[in-house]
Amino acid sequence: MNKDNCLIKKVPEELEGKRIDSAIAKLFPDFSRSKLKQWLEAGFILINESPVSKSSSKFIGGETVKVFVQEEEQVDIIAQDIAIEIIEENDNFLVINKVAGMVVHPGAGNHSNTLMNALIYKFPELKNIPRAGIVHRLDKDTSGLMVVARNVNSAKKLAEQISDRSVKRIYQAFVVGEISRSGKIEEPLGRHKRNRQKQAVIEDGRYALTNYSIIKKYGNYTHVQASLATGRTHQIRVHFNHIGFPLIGDALYGRKRRFAKSTNSELRAVIESFSRQALHASNLTFTDPKEDLQVSFSANMPEDMQNLAINLDNLA
Repeated sequence: MNKDNCLIKKVPEELEGKRIDSAIAKLFPDFSRSKLKQWLEAGFILINESPVSKSSSKFIGGETVKVFVQEEEQVDIIAQDIAIEIIEENDNFLVINKVAGMVVHPGAGNHSNTLMNALIYKFPELKNIPRAGIVHRLDKDTSGLMVVARNVNSAKKLAEQISDRSVKRIYQAFVVGEISRSGKIEEPLGRHKRNRQKQAVIEDGRYALTNYSIIKKYGNYTHVQASLATGRTHQIRVHFNHIGFPLIGDALYGRKRRFAKSTNSELRAVIESFSRQALHASNLTFTDPKEDLQVSFSANMPEDMQNLAINLDNLA
């Protein structure tokens, strides 16, 4: 087995007593359950250096899990000639500035026109890397920076950085309401109890921390810069909605409070026409998987968010 293709993680306390097969799927969410099951049965997954004899056995906690990633072509992904903005391109990684409205991975209802389809067209070798080198994601209607690995070794090292929270991600967001001062939101997140499409702050959820600073106030609206200490699904959107400041345009979480008090009709029309959550991943910092040096990238807010800021400035 190729040691360069090996991912290593320790079993955390939260997975104590869980079945090995289901727990491994949570430890390595970048791979499908069926793929992990195949590797488990084939001996490509080791626990404390030993193959797994019974996948229904349970973890006691603290075990070392090694997954030897097997390169194989992703034949089910269609290559499509779709324009993507590339901020950085080298032999080990790409940095992409994703547009709002583009889904990252093909899935139910989205088999084409995704970032993965575009990547495989432009870089066919990515077919041999799990998830075409995509090691993290952005929501469909969030724009901004993503890093994509160009080989298995880079995918391993970048995924480890995502896992150990050493990748720094900064977002620009516009929220409904006047936030008085910079601060942090430290609330656990998990699947919403009733709406499976949503995440929510729940007592038994996974730890999540969002730091934020105020960039500018526009009357009863605020431009904030948010920094993720953790990378939970919909984290920024859920956290700000939880403290009473939903993102402008967020149809999933901000529907109950689309406008601040005393919003005039002109600004209401602007906000109603803003068709996505006002969220952009503007800065990305990580360690170059080959050079072992920290690298940073930035991307200005797209035109729709720049226009939103202008309208808030003029009308709020």
